[in-house]
Amino acid sequence: MSTVEAAPAALFGNAERIGFVGTGSMGRPMIAKLLEAGYLVNVYDIDPAAAKDVVEKGARWHDAPCDAARDCEIVITCLPMPRDVFDNMTGEQGAMAGMPPGGVWIDASTTDYHNTIEIARRAAAIGVYSLEAPVSNLSHMGVDFGNVSFFVGGPLEAYVRCEAALQAMGAVSFHVGNIGQGQSVKLLTNLLFYAAAVASGDALCRSVRDGVPAQQAWRKFVGSSANSVAVEQFVPFLLDGSYDRSCTLEITMKDMDLTVQLADELGVGLPIGRTIEERYSLAGRKFDRHDSHLSVVELAQAAYGAGLQVPGYRAPSKYGADPAHPPDQEFLTDPVGRIKPKREHMFPLEDVPLSDVQIRLLESLSVELTNLNRLILDEAFDLGRGMGLSDALIHDVITWSVGASAWSDSHAQQYGNRQPIAPPLTNVPHLIYPYTEELS
Repeated sequence: MSTVEAAPAALFGNAERIGFVGTGSMGRPMIAKLLEAGYLVNVYDIDPAAAKDVVEKGARWHDAPCDAARDCEIVITCLPMPRDVFDNMTGEQGAMAGMPPGGVWIDASTTDYHNTIEIARRAAAIGVYSLEAPVSNLSHMGVDFGNVSFFVGGPLEAYVRCEAALQAMGAVSFHVGNIGQGQSVKLLTNLLFYAAAVASGDALCRSVRDGVPAQQAWRKFVGSSANSVAVEQFVPFLLDGSYDRSCTLEITMKDMDLTVQLADELGVGLPIGRTIEERYSLAGRKFDRHDSHLSVVELAQAAYGAGLQVPGYRAPSKYGADPAHPPDQEFLTDPVGRIKPKREHMFPLEDVPLSDVQIRLLESLSVELTNLNRLILDEAFDLGRGMGLSDALIHDVITWSVGASAWSDSHAQQYGNRQPIAPPLTNVPHLIYPYTEELS
């Protein structure tokens, strides 16, 4: 992957004024954190109403990206799609038109790195440095309380200048190499999450089909080696029927399409990843792309004839069935050192006695989920190694990402000899079988 650096320019001192383009669900909390840290923040969004909250907190509204970027040492974009980033950075009204020489553009979107490289090339022509810094939540919508990691690609000197601002917005950041590698690292961490989301949805549907209440199956998986961020923090949105309102199906489809493209470029087989991409693509054809990303599990519910919603249950989050749920107030630190909200799940339905057959089913499904986490972790390492990243760095970014699982936490030491841990696949794991209409 090529490096695009800015033309030589005098470096600013401590950046105090930041331009921010994009005030969606990811951008608003980051802006609020910057304001709390004492930065002056100029904002622009295609939808002025989306910026109302941060403007009330002290951000300064501007009517065009170039105006929001005017005289700012740092300009941050956080937008949903690659075309949105390109349109808001380039052209007469684009942010680059207002940026001073020596400034730094940081893209916190998850986008196509080719898109980033082209914008960075244009930025370099006017003396502007470029960094990509896609965001990974360390817990569900951890961006709300600065519990995120940034995977940063671009010139090291620009990263050092912006590290304080990144730290103000999140918990940890990693400089992973050149432009392109930040986006690619984010894709491999998302691959782990999406695989776990699809597989856990299928495992729950199989459990419910065989008479196990969904909440009992979920608790079994959370308490086993099959646990992951997807299982622990996102499955509750399936159980309350909300499907998580924080992210759309369109975003997950975009991410998986980019992941497959990256695998093609690197010559990585990615059999499980390609199957996951097929599942999201199928969901995109069946449902509105603006539906929740977890609507992909509806494919399995239809195939198994199993509904996952638990009557009367509401996930303890404002992104679930109860938008009025108060913000997280209490937090826990796990053995790795990651912070997550302390949440109490109140299920109105009492547990039911399970038969020996049902108990064995849950044990078997836990093993299957654990194995899936093991296999997809191998594929993530294949992608990272294809980018030229060290195993140590790959492990770190996975550990501090939404793709972490009990398996990745406990078996990191096995990924030191650059050899695959799992044997080559001959069959796609049944939990992520590509066409759910054929599931029995």
